Amino acid sequence: MKKVLIFYASYGGGHLSSAKSIKQYIDNNYEDVQTEMIDCVKYINKALDKVTTSAYREMAKRAPWAWEKVYYKSQDGLLAKVSSTSNKIMAVKMSKLFREFNPDVVISTHPFGSQMTSYLKKKNKTNCTLATVMTDFAPHDQWLIGSKFVDFFFVSNSSMKDSLIKSLIPEDKIFVTGIPISNRFLQDYNRNDIFNMFELNPDKKTVLFFGGGEYGLGKDKTVQILRDLAESNFDIQVIAIAGKNEKMKLAFENVVKENHKENSIKILAFTDKVPELMSVSDLVITKPGGLTVSESLASHLPLIIINPIPGQEEENAEFLENSGCAIWLRKNMPSRETLSSVLENNEKLNFMKENAINISKKNSTKDICDTILKK
Repeated sequence: MKKVLIFYASYGGGHLSSAKSIKQYIDNNYEDVQTEMIDCVKYINKALDKVTTSAYREMAKRAPWAWEKVYYKSQDGLLAKVSSTSNKIMAVKMSKLFREFNPDVVISTHPFGSQMTSYLKKKNKTNCTLATVMTDFAPHDQWLIGSKFVDFFFVSNSSMKDSLIKSLIPEDKIFVTGIPISNRFLQDYNRNDIFNMFELNPDKKTVLFFGGGEYGLGKDKTVQILRDLAESNFDIQVIAIAGKNEKMKLAFENVVKENHKENSIKILAFTDKVPELMSVSDLVITKPGGLTVSESLASHLPLIIINPIPGQEEENAEFLENSGCAIWLRKNMPSRETLSSVLENNEKLNFMKENAINISKKNSTKDICDTILKK
């Protein structure tokens, strides 16, 4: 039986969701494969995981400018060396896991897992096949530490492949598959059932608005966007998802109440019906996390991008805008006019939708797993 170790880390939800999708696909489609999912930072040290995850959360929320500096400085210079050195120390503890589980294949959705496995391969502590799954739309050099010992790089788009080739990664190691997503986004849903479930009007354009965000970024701007939608004359209905952000949910509910839009704006907290909601939507408004964007593209939805975290999310936003499937609503842009330019222009909305279809990768999870396991 082949053993597959899947690494992720709890910095944002995308790494974990991608790892879950990979595990689910392998478990459902390969009878002779045993899978194990491991949070590679938590495994090494739970206290370290708690501190670093909290630090990332607070920095991204309260000092995004500081996170931007960390993000770009970590590509080279002292920070890159510190990261590489610390990963060598951490990999020593990780070697215990490799001795016990003895994986044939390691699939990592986070740079830490790839770096540590690469180090163990270099030291002949494992001879596993190593696959790195990059979960954004632009590369970062942290993914490339130890690249000599990586057998597969899976990227979301051709531009990333070109960047990796320029970084001297052999082309035959690079596969443009997209970011792993749940197979629920491949299912066909009964539109009328979903409209009825959420008390929506099938004759109106539907806007799916992810307003909560894990770190509560840009609350005032986010609420203003919902207010612009509520106060406009757009012939639309809005599903605004506040997630686990209770303050955002209350602010959303106040906007709806003030504008008497209970019939056309639905406020949800956390929901597990995102695939169903995307299947009946015409536009997504969201911050550009790799996973949500991939799910939107797989659902053939154009996007309006808000509140990107400096660094990887701004790079995601830039890629999407350049691809013609999204508009990046920057701080100095009037939100109401921007919304109007899309929602009242069917030709533009259809153009963005076609571009979303062109860069979508609906079978990303299958393609990644089959490429590795059918080699």
